[in-house]
Amino acid sequence: MTAILLVLLVALILVGVGFVVKMIWWIALAVLIVWLLGFLVRGLIGSDDRNRGRRW
Repeated sequence: MTAILLVLLVALILVGVGFVVKMIWWIALAVLIVWLLGFLVRGLIGSDDRNRGRRW
């Protein structure tokens, strides 16, 4: 009986870790999209002379 509970506990932990890792990937993808949109917006709007010296 103890072995079955231990196996179920390990399975529950692994499922939880898998869910957290998947959520972290979705959050990383959202941050990447916002970051890329920031570069596009800065390129379209921020084309004045005062930002010219600070470009990467």
